[in-house]
Amino acid sequence: MFDSGFGGLTVARAVIDLLPTQALVYVGDTGRYPYGPRPLEEVRDFALQIGSWLVDQHQVEVVVVACNTASAAALDELADRLGVPVIGVIDPGVRAMLSATRSGHVGVIGTVGTISSGAYQRTVARMTDDVKLTCAACPGFVEFVERGDLRGDQVHVLAERLLAPLQDAGVDTLLLGCTHYPFLARTIADVMGRDVVLVSSADETAFALAAELEPVPTTDPTSGGTAPVARHRWFSSGDLGWFQSLGRQLLGPELDQAEALVWETSPAPRP
Repeated sequence: MFDSGFGGLTVARAVIDLLPTQALVYVGDTGRYPYGPRPLEEVRDFALQIGSWLVDQHQVEVVVVACNTASAAALDELADRLGVPVIGVIDPGVRAMLSATRSGHVGVIGTVGTISSGAYQRTVARMTDDVKLTCAACPGFVEFVERGDLRGDQVHVLAERLLAPLQDAGVDTLLLGCTHYPFLARTIADVMGRDVVLVSSADETAFALAAELEPVPTTDPTSGGTAPVARHRWFSSGDLGWFQSLGRQLLGPELDQAEALVWETSPAPRP
């Protein structure tokens, strides 16, 4: 599983809770975050580099792209080139949003890269023609999360400005189209009001992963009937101390065991 930084930890937590016996390898590419403002071609190169590293170095069975920008930029190419199943967060999130709406007026917020890619617009159009969709980019949200500033006055003022188009459109369901955004859910909910349902793709992505994986025994016959303990590994390509400290706040003490990841070469140019 990988993300540009900490947002994918929302997906990681959902996966660990749903699939406690599955080992997880998580890459937070904090040395190159944020992905949102970068050209999609550059994000695609990063995603292919990380996906190849996960397959080659850790022999993973499935790659989860726990980043909306990377899902929009590289999901199809990853699936073509890695040789293992690849799961993104866009389709699961849209399905959850469509099942939650009452009025058919729905909204998606995401990074500039995700929204400008049209990935959510295309996915909604593919699944249904019976909803009114409003999308809005929210530059700055990711940076607040990565600083650990989740409830301050500044992020609240920013949310009021960026979410105004969704309020004007009268959406009743809002998909948090960036895996960082659930960490700002309280602020977003305060601005949007109690009648708007907030949808995160984390749980739906975990369900999609569960459907993809082979069934895993819930008990280990050699251990007296107790469930086997999965070993999770956490990697950061940036400041390791920062990743451990903020990750501990966002996910838990597991992040104390995070390891440094150094990219020895730049991503290879695409053929």
